[in-house]
Amino acid sequence: MARAWALKSRPEGTPVADNFQLLESPDAPIGDGEFRISNSWLSVDPYMRGRMNDVKSYAPPFGIGEPMTGGAVGEVTESNNAEYPVGCKVLHMEGWRDNVVADGKAPEGGMQPVKLPELGVPDQHWLSILGMPGGTAWFGLLKVAHAKEGEVVFVSAAAGAVGSTVTQIAKAKGMTVIGSAGGAEKCAWVKEIGADACIDYKAGPVLPQLRGALNELGKTGVDVYFDNVGGEHFDAALACSNERARFAICGMIDVYNDQKPQSMQYLTMIIGLRIKIEGFLYPDFAAQVPEFNADMAKMIQAGQIQGRETAMETLEKAPDAFIGLFSGANTGKMLVKL
Repeated sequence: MARAWALKSRPEGTPVADNFQLLESPDAPIGDGEFRISNSWLSVDPYMRGRMNDVKSYAPPFGIGEPMTGGAVGEVTESNNAEYPVGCKVLHMEGWRDNVVADGKAPEGGMQPVKLPELGVPDQHWLSILGMPGGTAWFGLLKVAHAKEGEVVFVSAAAGAVGSTVTQIAKAKGMTVIGSAGGAEKCAWVKEIGADACIDYKAGPVLPQLRGALNELGKTGVDVYFDNVGGEHFDAALACSNERARFAICGMIDVYNDQKPQSMQYLTMIIGLRIKIEGFLYPDFAAQVPEFNADMAKMIQAGQIQGRETAMETLEKAPDAFIGLFSGANTGKMLVKL
């Protein structure tokens, strides 16, 4: 029997276990040109929270009672497609389930299954530092914010999948990095992977801590802010910006569940300091993925980038892993191991 998670009801606020249901159905046979992928790793990501609302967005909402989708890595176990022979490993977007039948084509608005090249890295890295989180970090920092050697980069959620990769890329490229994370243990890890300073947002307001970190490092302000959180972090970054600072906005997890108003005390700083703020999505840079892959592989092989994952085991734990994103249960990328 094939098993897949679906929404039972749309969450109000932070999702709970009762919002999900595990569906079972007979394994579908494979037809001409098709192949079966047995999943080994599943990704859960903050953006999926938006797809649980029945509202128009950049990605269509999940349907009630229909299998959800997301990043996954698996192995081809049956095949009628010469391009995807039995035994090859594949990165695809049919997660939240144990197996899926595919035809190698990209679904509407989706991603074509990608055969994993032999780079000598663990399979799960294709869902973290070599996958969407790593690409989001690389594109946001270097292509959206145009961060340069010698600049000061402030990263929120710096112990998360994207933020920890931003931190390491920025250090590899010669930048000064101030991270923000929740708790002393996470802050210590953020500094371990290269951050020059890390503020603990659970220990007190962000703004005075950010100002203190800049002062200790002898820096006048922030040149680049990489936003995963929004809210108080966004406002603090505005207050501490240098002239012509650039903000790369890839996530605002602080407001995903309760839609609380953004703190905008320092919004007018945008005008006088000519701050550039740009939102972006990973698919915006599909044509530049080969450039990202080459540069990231080089940094990994040089020991400049390390992946760290928090994994919950078995398909049954997928909702718990997803819900854990909103309480900081992960250090690095949150995954589900099947």
